[in-house]
Amino acid sequence: MAVKKNTRVNHPPEVRLPPDSRPLVAPIYQSVKFSFDDSVETERFLHGEREGFFYSRISNPTLRQLELLLAELQGREDCLLTGSGVAAVSATLLALCRAGDHVVAFAESYGPTRYLIRNLLARFGVAHTLLSIDDLDGLERVLAETPTRLVAFESPTNPVTKIADIARITECAHRAGALAVLDNTFAGFHNHGRYPVDVFLHSLTKYASGHGDVMGGAIIASRELIASMRKDVTTIGPTLDPHAAFLIQRGMRTYFLRYERQCANALRVAEFLAAHPRVRRVHHPGLPTHPGHRLAREQMSDFGTVVSFDLDGGVEQGDRFADALEYFSISASLGSTESLVMPPRLLGGFEVAGALREATLITPGTVRLSIGIEEEADLTQDLSRALERAFAS
Repeated sequence: MAVKKNTRVNHPPEVRLPPDSRPLVAPIYQSVKFSFDDSVETERFLHGEREGFFYSRISNPTLRQLELLLAELQGREDCLLTGSGVAAVSATLLALCRAGDHVVAFAESYGPTRYLIRNLLARFGVAHTLLSIDDLDGLERVLAETPTRLVAFESPTNPVTKIADIARITECAHRAGALAVLDNTFAGFHNHGRYPVDVFLHSLTKYASGHGDVMGGAIIASRELIASMRKDVTTIGPTLDPHAAFLIQRGMRTYFLRYERQCANALRVAEFLAAHPRVRRVHHPGLPTHPGHRLAREQMSDFGTVVSFDLDGGVEQGDRFADALEYFSISASLGSTESLVMPPRLLGGFEVAGALREATLITPGTVRLSIGIEEEADLTQDLSRALERAFAS
């Protein structure tokens, strides 16, 4: 039967691939809706009685491929994708906590994570204790005294790359009946999977994407735990867009190549800075002088791509240093192919005060560098020139 043209444009001819003709790169399923052949099969899917896809906020083939890849890399069974790293953190906290629960967090954690725990969860009746990631005796004491739902931490920490004792933290949490939730963004998908972490969180905006042009987040855990969270997370609605998932999947093809090059560059930059007279202290776990060096060697296959250091002087020298750099852009985030710098005035964390503020090791001269894939000689020469100009009279 002939179809009118204004109908045909909304129902174009279907193209089916033969079973032995497959695309090397999976297509982008840029469709919000999927359909089955009849209402009975649709109902079976909605009741969980068959596989398939129906609505992309709940599940999408492009997202599913990336979810399965990331879960396998992290050594877990399942994954949920979100539109940003912070969305992964907030969705996890909201899905796992309820009024009357208690959460342990750490002063060295990512600023938005601290905000979500100290402000958003608090409004819903979830209490918290804030410690230093170094205070493991304090962690044991709090867990012994207060029933706790989860312990949320990260390693290496942002921005000074402290190394959390993952084995001890997870053991303490589980002994107390709490879940261990690790923001593993700095370490990447290939690290820490052998530890009994219950939930891994990642900002896909960083190393997964790798090019600074797409945002995303991941919640990675056992199949059972993801199943218990899925309804809450998909109903909150932070689902990643299929095109963004495709771009992140493409970025993952060069994940290990980029990460290895960035780690090698970072270690060389750290060694250069450690020998510079205008640098008081370098925070990079690849240096034997780093307090977490031994633990990092035990826990990780590499030392990461972030180098922080304490500059002589303070905010003014930090501004002059950052402004003088040619190959480091002043920008937030990390993990992309280009090198970035965050001068002291932009590092934040000022809502943490007193002894906990001191424990963060952030000083008026702390600078964070995210190292890219450029030639390390160009990076060290750029740093050398900028340091000279920062202190020029």
